[in-house]
Amino acid sequence: MFSRSALNRPSVSSLLSLILLGAVLSGCTEENAETKEVIRPVKVVEIAAAGKPRELHYSGSVRARTEMNLGFRVGGKITERLVNIGDRVEPGDVLARVDATDYQLAVRSAEASLLAAERQVQTTGLAKLRAEQLFNKSFSSQAQLDQATLLYDQAVSTRDAAASSLSQAKNQVNYTDLKADQNGIVTAVNADIGQVVGTGTPVVTVAVDGEKEVEVAVPEIDIAEFRPGKPVQARFWSDDMLVLDGHVREVSGSADPRSRTFSVRVGLPKDERVLLGMTATVEATAGSSAPLFSIPLSALSKKDGQNIVWIVDRDFSTVHARPVKLADFADNGVRVVEGLGAGDLVVAAGTQFMAEDLKVRLQADEQQSAEQQSARAETPELLR
Repeated sequence: MFSRSALNRPSVSSLLSLILLGAVLSGCTEENAETKEVIRPVKVVEIAAAGKPRELHYSGSVRARTEMNLGFRVGGKITERLVNIGDRVEPGDVLARVDATDYQLAVRSAEASLLAAERQVQTTGLAKLRAEQLFNKSFSSQAQLDQATLLYDQAVSTRDAAASSLSQAKNQVNYTDLKADQNGIVTAVNADIGQVVGTGTPVVTVAVDGEKEVEVAVPEIDIAEFRPGKPVQARFWSDDMLVLDGHVREVSGSADPRSRTFSVRVGLPKDERVLLGMTATVEATAGSSAPLFSIPLSALSKKDGQNIVWIVDRDFSTVHARPVKLADFADNGVRVVEGLGAGDLVVAAGTQFMAEDLKVRLQADEQQSAEQQSARAETPELLR
């Protein structure tokens, strides 16, 4: 007979069976955990097909086509400034004066030199006349007559030089007045009373009346779209209804060393409503340049020092890195000029978790909105 305790005690073979079964089940669980594939949900934007040609918008200011930086033709200390910024001037108007004392003294010295030279001409003239009379009566030699003639000619030359010096000295006095050459408006004053200026130092800037133009700064990525003669439109912030047809008149041959932009001048037709200094926007249409696609800044990544985005393969639901070339940064993200095409699905968030051939899953709402809300090819509006 077996006791009740012996009947309830498990046998050794039963314990071994339970241990083996547990090990088998644990191994299967670990194997399933290892072979289970990680699928990461992602948020994407879809690149739509490019629409109308890209438009360019750049802001600038109205300037006169011709601006004169006027300076004195002589140096000196400024004693008077007769115009202010905004004053209209006409040819002959005096703009400023320098101290003319030294130049007036030079005129007096030149006058005295001319008077002495004229007296010398009279003296040598009488000596020449006397020598001719004596030679005709055979009382003097030919050499004496030649000498008298030579002295007279030298005196005449000295008198002519003195007369030229006097005229030059008088001109110097006249140059102490800075006068306007053409009709215009004073736009800048670069020197004031009491300042000593040299010859040619700009003192007053005058914008000449006539044709006006708009000057804008264009970055190098779009400078190829601006060629002399290209038709453009100019809009003015002060009047929404004022729109003028202009043309590109001049393109700078080199970029500004600080801003790295090119100066472009746009000629405007004559219109009395356009005033100097007004703010204007120049609108132009890009030619055959590639469209720019706008993507969120969060979609941009770096790989091996190169800008990339992660593209979702629709067929296999995997992501792949693709290099892109950036145009610039905009308010709503970054603009890409090369590397994207219509229909591409770009990972818009969580790019730090992406890896090549990683399996991804579009969220339900994202998959639906990818067909309705696409990242369209943008028309850049650059306000510089």
